[in-house]
Amino acid sequence: MALPGVKTAEAKPFKWAFQGDVQTVDPHGLFETFTLGFQLNFYEGLVSRSADLELQPGLATSWENVEPTVWRFTLRQGVTFHNGSTFNADDVIFSVQRINTEGSDMKVIAGLIKDAVKVDDYTVDLVTEQPDPILPLQLEIFMIMDKEWSEEHGTTQATNVKGDDQGNYANLHANGTGPFMVVERQPDVRTVLKANPNWWGETKSNVTEATFTPISQDATRVAALISGDVDMAYPVPVQDWKRLEGAAGVSPLTGPEARTIFLGFDQARDELLYSNVKGKNPFKDQRVRQAFYQAIDIEAIKSKIMRGASTPSNLMIAPQINGFNPALNKRLPYDVDTAKGLLSEAGYPEGFEVTMDCPNDRYVNDERICQAVASMLARIGVKVDLLAQTKSKYFGKVLAQNDYDTSFFLLGWTPSTFDAHNAISSLMSCRVDGKGAFNLGGYCNERVTELADLIQVETDPEKRQALIDEANKIHSEEVGHIPLHQQPLSWGVSDGVTVAQRPDNMFHLRHVTVK
Repeated sequence: MALPGVKTAEAKPFKWAFQGDVQTVDPHGLFETFTLGFQLNFYEGLVSRSADLELQPGLATSWENVEPTVWRFTLRQGVTFHNGSTFNADDVIFSVQRINTEGSDMKVIAGLIKDAVKVDDYTVDLVTEQPDPILPLQLEIFMIMDKEWSEEHGTTQATNVKGDDQGNYANLHANGTGPFMVVERQPDVRTVLKANPNWWGETKSNVTEATFTPISQDATRVAALISGDVDMAYPVPVQDWKRLEGAAGVSPLTGPEARTIFLGFDQARDELLYSNVKGKNPFKDQRVRQAFYQAIDIEAIKSKIMRGASTPSNLMIAPQINGFNPALNKRLPYDVDTAKGLLSEAGYPEGFEVTMDCPNDRYVNDERICQAVASMLARIGVKVDLLAQTKSKYFGKVLAQNDYDTSFFLLGWTPSTFDAHNAISSLMSCRVDGKGAFNLGGYCNERVTELADLIQVETDPEKRQALIDEANKIHSEEVGHIPLHQQPLSWGVSDGVTVAQRPDNMFHLRHVTVK
């Protein structure tokens, strides 16, 4: 590992592309993996993770659980923001307050912290409502903003990317402490970062300028990589792996991702927003949800769409996640006749119509998966009106002001803590008291919500696993969602660079070396 300020190789520019643009540079604006991973190039949390996801000190050098509900963080001294102002405890406390503002999409993190107390300029206590043995694991994506800079530019409130708040200064401008600085931001065109010469940390990277370009079309993105217009591109459709292997100077970089792709239903409303069924909600009936599940041929999706690279799942968490139990991961069998019978029993012998929301530039082959699901559901009489949109429009719709404007949807999730509690609390718990923030369909079993609270405070590993298993069993039996698979990591990389591929699909420039 290089010492701070020591160049490990000749510095060169680096260019990369993703299928969509970062939605905001405000670190409290959107809880979405690509956006958060991009922001972690210029903002930082109290903790960090290595390329293999090992927890490491970040803006805090150490932490300890001084009381059952108090975590004490010792802050790193000598750190400056990109504008030269000093990082200290006031910035941490301000950031805790900011993630609680109305526009913030970081309510999952905000809900973990009851209060932030300044002990001295470089010591902060984070107080939790109840004991939380895994709090530090969840704080990499809680990024710290400069209090003075935010006040100066009138950006003490988080950008509401789901509403009409694009004029918020922090939406287009950044002032973090990270290894790179934002020097140019043109939404949907390009974002340019330059290395921070005053970064406190250690880096192997010799990148001094990095240009990010969103390229929505898969074929165009792959062509840009092969032609040398970019040095790295992701995701690469799995059907293009052979093309990259046969091209000079580039290759696919693949591996298992800890992201589960799943389907969800609106189970909260008495009548669906987008269906021809009036006066009732078919998705409130478990038989309908199970019919959808058993009508989906997951092996066909794996072989024909994912080219064998996905891992079918019955759980909302991946094998890499703490708490995963393979004994509970057996899917219900694909059975069209059983699915038809369940629909008939529920009172829909001819099926019904429903609109499905799907992103077309967020997950690997997302729109193609949705098209396949629609085709499979047609076999049991369900007519799906597929609404596939770019991720900015998709998330703006389904998450709009927490109105959850959807009846049937596809979503992906990687627990930011790499622990099952995150998925149980965020996706499977009732939408109460800060839990269920990304439970778009409003699935609600009070016992699962109770278990989320018990899991959060349980320190005995065996007892904790039993609680996790109970929550997963209830959710599976009730078909709260339909887990589909864990998608593969699928990047394309020039032979002229080396990069690190994190299992959570976050891409960090500090792990890039240009040869």
